Amino acid sequence: MSAASTETSAPLPTAGSRVFFQAAPGVGCVGSGPITGTDDPVQKKQGKVTVKYDRKELRKRLVLEEWIIEQLSELYDCEEEEMPEVEIDIDDLLEVNSDDERASKLQESLIDCYKPTEDFVRELLGRIRGMRKLSAPTKKGL
Repeated sequence: MSAASTETSAPLPTAGSRVFFQAAPGVGCVGSGPITGTDDPVQKKQGKVTVKYDRKELRKRLVLEEWIIEQLSELYDCEEEEMPEVEIDIDDLLEVNSDDERASKLQESLIDCYKPTEDFVRELLGRIRGMRKLSAPTKKGL
């Protein structure tokens, strides 16, 4: 006989028994009960501020920012962590009246890039068309 067949094992639970898992103190899932130490007013404030923004507009902005990072990685031939400091402020671009002024602002930001940036600038200007600034939250009635 093999060694595995001679080992003793715990009896299997019957159909009516239940298995319960006990979490470590202070650790829990959402809705699993109160966790002490969460009365931080800053956390509550952050949730309220986020709700005041238009979620659809925030989602568009996030997608745009991810696209910008991806494009800059290709333009500079490096990962995000290795990329030189490039500041592209969407709200600043939206404040500018003409696409020519926006393009020149973008070109100034990309002055250190050795690859052609015209396609990136043209695509970015097309993507921000129709967007609006997010600097001031909008109040919605409850």
